[in-house]
This record gives sequence, C-alpha cells and structure tokens, in this order.
Amino acid sequence: MAGLIVDRKSSEALVVSCFGEVLWDYFDSGKRLGGAPLNVCLRLKALGVDAHILSAVGSDALGNELLSDIKERGLDSDLVIVNPNKKTSTVEVILDKGGSATYEIATDTAWDNIELTPKIAERVASSDIFVFGSLVARSEVSLNTLRQLVKCSVYKVFDVNLRKPHYALDTLVELMNVADFIKLNDDELFEIAGAMGSKFNSLEQNIEFIANKTNTSNICVTKGRHGALLKVGDITYYNSGFLINVADTVGAGDSFLASLIYQLSVSKDAQYAVDFACAVGALVAQNHGATPKISIHEIQKFMNPA
Repeated sequence: MAGLIVDRKSSEALVVSCFGEVLWDYFDSGKRLGGAPLNVCLRLKALGVDAHILSAVGSDALGNELLSDIKERGLDSDLVIVNPNKKTSTVEVILDKGGSATYEIATDTAWDNIELTPKIAERVASSDIFVFGSLVARSEVSLNTLRQLVKCSVYKVFDVNLRKPHYALDTLVELMNVADFIKLNDDELFEIAGAMGSKFNSLEQNIEFIANKTNTSNICVTKGRHGALLKVGDITYYNSGFLINVADTVGAGDSFLASLIYQLSVSKDAQYAVDFACAVGALVAQNHGATPKISIHEIQKFMNPA
C-alpha cells in the first residue's frame, strides 16, 4: 500500500534529505549530537530510511568529532561541508525541573553559511522528501541556499522550531507558503497565527487559519505530553499522549517528526501514524539526549504493552 504523502511501499525505498543545523548540545553532564535536522535524519535512519544530512561544520576538532559520530551512526557525511572559516556550532542546553529545555545558540557558525553545491542540489532533487527547519533560515547565506533547494525538491516538509531571537515572521510565512507539510507545536501555532492576524482562540481554528493562509492541507501540531493533532486534507486525527517520566524533552519533537514522515510514507493509516509518532516522541523524552536508540519492537511494546 502506498503512503499518504509519497508513493513508497517500504522504508528502504524511501529517500529523505534533511537540511540545516548540525551541532553539539552542551548539557551539565557533557555534550551530545544535536540540531533538529540531524535528529530527524538519525531517527529516520534508525527506522530503515535512506536518509541524508545536508549541512556544514568547521574545520576544527568539534567538526571532526561530529563527522566521525554521524558516520558511526550510519549516516553519510559527504554532504556536510567543512568550512575552514567558520566554527562548528554549539548550544548550551538549560533544563528546568520538568526536563523542558531552553537554548543558547552560538551565532555565525558553519551551518549559517551553507553554500549551494551541485551535489547538494542533486541529492535534494532525487529525494522523495526534503525536510528543513526554521532555524537555518536565520542567516542570509543558508536561507538563500534553502530557497534554491526548495525549487528543486519533490515534497517539502517544514519543521518549525522557534528559538528567540533567531526568526522573523516574514521568513516563516515565506517557508510555510512553499511547504507541502508543516509541523509545529501548539505554542508556535498560536504565536505565528496571531502574528498573521488570527482572531481565533482554539487550536483547530488556528490550524485551519494557517492552512487557508498558506494553502497547506497537511499540518501537524504537537502538544507536549498531551500528544498531537494531525490534519490530512479535511480530516483531523488526534492522539492524547502517553504516560512517561520525563528525563528531558530535547529532540523528542524531532523523533516525532521523523517517525510521522516514515509512517505517512509507507502507509495510508494516518491515525496509526500519529499514534506511532507520539509513542516515539514519548520514548525519547523519557531518555536522556535527542537520539537514544529505540527499536521497532520497543515502540510497538510501548504502544501495546499487553
């Protein structure tokens, strides 16, 4: 059975390119791989998808270590540019008592300066799905590259990650207008819709507002521990979340998106897709770090423990 968003029958046949930031997240306990596009890419790879990360690191020790780590996890690093003039990105992650994170993100890093190359353009053009986020659009160099890649992509997934002060409304609207699928959380939905002129107060009304304003019929809104809402055309699917003990929320939304893309690409069962994605997001949140190892068997047992 073909999927809802692309015509693929298995994860092995699916090709996804993820564009944007790769970095080191610094916690009190040490550093871990991070960056939303990289987190999405690693989870897709773990699910058996032919996934590729398109980004940049510095010609420094942190960049060499990052490239080595992603290779160990099965990702090719051929499309991660090594920039001799910019540093590998780092982020200070501050966790509150409930495990929710705030971020202090270094500026003008290697991934802020991703130049378009023929290989990157070819990879995007030959991919079934192109995933990109909002943070990479904070710099003109990478934003201009993103604009070119959008033009040659087949199916575009926009992953909204609002990190103050690293975004502008007009850029967000521009990227939503070209996307085939938009994923954001409930706070981001209300903030963006309000800035665009929405007078509505409910989640569903604001999703419809965004859908109409951007002509995007596929939208997903995550709600933290309360699950997610998935709009596919005129039908809305709900999951109310899973009971867990939160370790930290870093990367949970990224693994959610990867799992949702995976399921929507190989199946037409949208309800199962959002249930599966919420389960994976919950499993990530009850572990430390953005990309803990989680098997399909663990996901299925978590969803149906009986």
